[in-house]
Amino acid sequence: MNPISEAYALAQDASDELASFRDEFLIPKHDGREQAYFCGNSLGLQPRATWAAMQTELEDWRDLGVEGHFRGRNPWMPYHSFVRQHLAELVGASESEVVAMNSLTVNLHLLMVSFYQPTKQRPAILIEAGAFPSDRHAVASQIAFHGFDPVNDLIELHPDGENGTISMAAIKRVLIQQGHRIALVLWPGVQYRTGQRFDLKQIADLAHRAGAMVGFDLAHAVGNVPVDLSQSGADFAAWCSYKYLNSGPGSIAGAFVHARHAEAKLPRFAGWWGHDQATRFKMGPDFVPTPGAEGWQLSNPPIFALAPLKASLDVFHRAGLARLRAKSVRLTAYLEQLVQHQLGDHIDIVTPADAEQRGCQLSLRVKMGRDTGRALFEFLGAQGVVGDWREPDVIRMSPTPLYNRFSDCWRFAETARQFFAGA
Repeated sequence: MNPISEAYALAQDASDELASFRDEFLIPKHDGREQAYFCGNSLGLQPRATWAAMQTELEDWRDLGVEGHFRGRNPWMPYHSFVRQHLAELVGASESEVVAMNSLTVNLHLLMVSFYQPTKQRPAILIEAGAFPSDRHAVASQIAFHGFDPVNDLIELHPDGENGTISMAAIKRVLIQQGHRIALVLWPGVQYRTGQRFDLKQIADLAHRAGAMVGFDLAHAVGNVPVDLSQSGADFAAWCSYKYLNSGPGSIAGAFVHARHAEAKLPRFAGWWGHDQATRFKMGPDFVPTPGAEGWQLSNPPIFALAPLKASLDVFHRAGLARLRAKSVRLTAYLEQLVQHQLGDHIDIVTPADAEQRGCQLSLRVKMGRDTGRALFEFLGAQGVVGDWREPDVIRMSPTPLYNRFSDCWRFAETARQFFAGA
């Protein structure tokens, strides 16, 4: 059967062992037809279970008031612990190393309070050039807060590979050349614009050998690719949950602190909910941190943000990250094949071809330039094929294995082919 045909795509869908999970999500419609939704890298779709999860907490608030903290169906006092096991599964960590709290950039700031301790001899932070603006703003402001100058002490490593990718050799080289100045390496698990995936363990090893702490922004990695944080040796990591984790717009984020720091006397911004649970309600004046990642909490957890995350993590647990990753590799490879055979005269793929160096996202650049690329993006959206646009000229398409199908990939390619045929 011709792999470029719709019949082939439909046959792949029919034999997909994870196909039933699509039915657990609410797929937006366009002109009465389900969208081909490739935007899980920006906002994941709503699990059907989310409504019931929210309703449970609303009903307990209605019926129990403050007693919902202790007598609810999911008591609110320990509610953050209800997501801990499945969150730890997803990120390759022990339960004591992870916590759901705050938002991504807030978590990065809180963790940098502990793990970015600059000196006159070692003031710098290393990030990738073209990092997501919020990360750059965060590290620049941390450098300035400590009395140093981001112009001199924010080191941005520029791409050395084709299409804006960065090699491990380049990371190693900058750490050899400037490692004596670097206090912290903050690096993405998957780069948001190019979709390049990085080897976290190699980067952590290189950073530690240079004498630096290392943290990872896993916004585009968690729920997308295996990350194995404990084995990576990272000092810390943070991520959001509204992308691949499908917990809703602006929902609660996550954080990881390696077990070797569980009881370390590190500087931190403290809050009551990070206080040791055994003595928290004695209301004493001195802060005694809970061992592990929970010790970085500030306030009691937002139940209406945790409930959707709990519902989504249950879906991940039942699907299994290994099975999801296997499907993801096949799905993205199929999208790549369609682009190359149907659209290769018009579109370049920015994301690395090696499956080990990418997640589900393909970043596409139209050869005729930004204006044509933007026109294609808008044409796709008008036909119910939803990706997203990142300046200056990248269309991101991310077939997500929980709810995307091979036939969605075929629909994208066919819709794009129609655009170029009429251009």
